[in-house]
Amino acid sequence: MRKPTFLAVLLWICISMNSIANDGYKLWLDYQPIEESQLKSEVESLLGGVYFFGENPTFEAIKNELDLASKSMLGKAPIYSKERLQNTKLWIGTRDQLSQVLSLDQQAEIKALGEDGYWRGTVELDGKSFYAIVGNQPVGTLYGVYNWINSIQSNTFDKGTEISDSPKIKIRMLNHWDNLDRTVERGYAGFSIWDWHRLPGYIDPRYIDYARANASIGINAVSLTNVNANALILTTDFMKKVKALADVFRPYGIKVFLTARFSAPIQLEGLKTADPLDPEVQAFWKKKTDEIYSFIPDFGGFLVKANSEGQPGPHEYGRNHAEGANMLADALALHGGVLIWRAFVYSHEDEVDRHMQANNEFEPLDGKFKDNVIIQIKNGAIDFQPREPFHPLYGAINETNVGMEFQITQEYLGQATNLVYLAPMWEEVLKSKTYKPSANSTVGSILEGKETGQKMTLIAGVSNIGTDRNWTGHLFAQSNWFAFGKMAWNPEVTSEEIAEEWTKLTFGQDSEVVSKVGEILLESHETAVDYMTPLGLHHIMGRSHHYGPGPWVMGGRADWTAPYYHQADSLGIGFDRTADGSGALTQYAPEIVEKWSDPNQIPEKFLLWFHHLPWDYQLKDGNTLWEGIAYHYDRGVKEVRQMQQTWASLESKIDPEEFDHVRQLLEVQEQEAEWWRNACLLYFQTFSKRPFPADIEQPEGDLEYYKSLRFPNAPGI
Repeated sequence: MRKPTFLAVLLWICISMNSIANDGYKLWLDYQPIEESQLKSEVESLLGGVYFFGENPTFEAIKNELDLASKSMLGKAPIYSKERLQNTKLWIGTRDQLSQVLSLDQQAEIKALGEDGYWRGTVELDGKSFYAIVGNQPVGTLYGVYNWINSIQSNTFDKGTEISDSPKIKIRMLNHWDNLDRTVERGYAGFSIWDWHRLPGYIDPRYIDYARANASIGINAVSLTNVNANALILTTDFMKKVKALADVFRPYGIKVFLTARFSAPIQLEGLKTADPLDPEVQAFWKKKTDEIYSFIPDFGGFLVKANSEGQPGPHEYGRNHAEGANMLADALALHGGVLIWRAFVYSHEDEVDRHMQANNEFEPLDGKFKDNVIIQIKNGAIDFQPREPFHPLYGAINETNVGMEFQITQEYLGQATNLVYLAPMWEEVLKSKTYKPSANSTVGSILEGKETGQKMTLIAGVSNIGTDRNWTGHLFAQSNWFAFGKMAWNPEVTSEEIAEEWTKLTFGQDSEVVSKVGEILLESHETAVDYMTPLGLHHIMGRSHHYGPGPWVMGGRADWTAPYYHQADSLGIGFDRTADGSGALTQYAPEIVEKWSDPNQIPEKFLLWFHHLPWDYQLKDGNTLWEGIAYHYDRGVKEVRQMQQTWASLESKIDPEEFDHVRQLLEVQEQEAEWWRNACLLYFQTFSKRPFPADIEQPEGDLEYYKSLRFPNAPGI
């Protein structure tokens, strides 16, 4: 028998290693073997006798999940019974299906949870105990099953404890900025996962895994295409392709939305106008919407970007945003659909501070939008900066449905090379007090509808997903997808709680791993702000690609240049938005205006966002403003190095492939943090004319070199 060559043996070893190594594809659904003996015994008992109260596609999805989880956690498949009382331990169904088993109090409690709510706990029948996972609707049951599996993976499952939960936000949506040619605007994890060319005939198994991942964290809606919309997505050929995706997602409780280009009547029908008050235009949208619903009966609705950054809209015809949105909303209302209209609008023809333009457009229109319209507002008024004060539209409009738009993809936060956990930033925004419409109002309470009673609630996030094997480019960027779903479900959850859960589901139960990964996660956002945009600096990144520092960027429209925002000169730095400056601060509640107008009272993290201050202005720690800027940039670099050390200490406890992936990217992040520090401090020193503090790591390099760097092939443009 011929002996295998060395090359053949090496190939076999590589294949074997690859089959063992974890490349991140399974996300937080990497169901790890149960090690604790009592827990394993309880789970084996329950999965050894599973009974479903009825059959439908969502229950089939649940069975698929139980099969995957059981085989991975226990090494064997579940046992399903066709008889409710014969050797069964785990019951799965809806409230109506289990009505004869549940007490009246239990039924009332579950009913109050709403259509997506679930309950799990022990029920009694004929002297026997059964563990039940119950939803008001099948999708609620699905959420309950995912919650149960998570409790097993995080070692918190207690059969004697009743658990119930329901989402505080009705529409929990991923916004994909995916183009029809499979490029992704602001995408840093490969190409679009939507293979339009092979749809509808070929269903990539990845679509099912995508649906599983979203359902597991409560996401129930997805907008498939870029807000810089292509009208072709509304053609009949593409409707057939979208239908195929909708059919995959439906069992997982996910509705499909599409981005509608406002000029579609001209491009698709050859009309001479897209005027929302024109009868032919209205007829076009009604006919087109009817056609979509004929393919997708549960179609969610449209997401629209209009009159912003060159996108067409109602302004071309002398109409306002309410008139444009209401025309589309009327077409959708006949089918129960939703119209989501983005508030990210600004014009280069408007010389007013860009921070103010969305409020100027929408506040006068409050109460003029249809009931099925939601105004989707970014977390801040500029554009997903590393840190922004909350958008002043929250609390300013109270007679119109409003929703949040977060950015999960890291357009301004290091893209896919930097480890930045975004939940602390989102939590900061959600917990911000608006003081409008009531003294205790927060952004989160407004989104939940507590303040205005709005029934149409929304939190959307711009996706960070692509064709990379680990979905998000950087393994730790998975935590942001996960955190987004958790915060969209419950805006009151803390970033610490989410970090712990994600870490346990991704890396296991080891206490040192949980502690140190949590430390990295929870400090990473402040670290990035330190080495990018400390003390309220903003919009000082490279042009177009938004990769790396560019505080010197000039040319073209003013509000796309960095000096427009940092206003650095020989006297000082910062954008004066007080009543003596642009006046943008006056768009907030009087309580905020009074405090933030004073540079000594405003939180220093927003200092230069609202104030232009002298270089020698004294900060709370006694340092001058110039020294404080330098210390922040220097600290950011050192914090990245600490992240590297913390990660290195876990090498023996992390899957080798995952460990090396993160290790290499942390090295890149260190280089990029140094680049940010050096470039920004050298540039700002040309205005401050002051030496760097002696006790920081002195910036290196030549400013002209940093200015000369070009990135024509950067991803995501």
